[in-house]
Amino acid sequence: MKRNNDYNGPEELHDNEVSQEPANLNSEESENAESSIEDNLSAEPDPLEELKRKYDELNDSYLRLHAEFDNFRKRTMKEKADIIRSGGERVLTDILPFADDFERALQALHMAEDKEAMVEGMDLIYSKFVNFLNQHGVKEIVAIGQPFDADRFEAITTVPVQEEAQKGVVIDCVQKGYQLNDKIIRYPKVIVGE
Repeated sequence: MKRNNDYNGPEELHDNEVSQEPANLNSEESENAESSIEDNLSAEPDPLEELKRKYDELNDSYLRLHAEFDNFRKRTMKEKADIIRSGGERVLTDILPFADDFERALQALHMAEDKEAMVEGMDLIYSKFVNFLNQHGVKEIVAIGQPFDADRFEAITTVPVQEEAQKGVVIDCVQKGYQLNDKIIRYPKVIVGE
């Protein structure tokens, strides 16, 4: 009987195994749960790391954009300087024939005895030069007989006039003025009646 009390048979063994299995399952489940949590944590991006990555991307994009703009600005400035240089070169190239004409006129003046031909030649060179200026948009400002306008004329002196109609009017022009298209590039120096 004593034996019966010590050993209850296969049922007792089975109960012990069953009681041990849940203990084993709980430790396995907890290990699985811990590894699952670690997997979930590693699968979810760290917000700080994500922000750092975005910052690096934006900073890199900004630096590239800044460098591209700087290159664009330098290239534009160089092109603008080339255009200005080329524009001046074109005008100077167009003026060279006038230098040739004046050189020929001076040589002819030293050797010629006919002053009428020389005057005619100089008039021809002058009219050719005025046409050149007109082709490039430079026009003479008509001053004599115009009402004085401080925005268009530079008065160097005034002279008394006898006629009432000549008061405040340009009487004489000491130096011609010119405008390039609509911009005055040299103001005419005038004498105004008072």
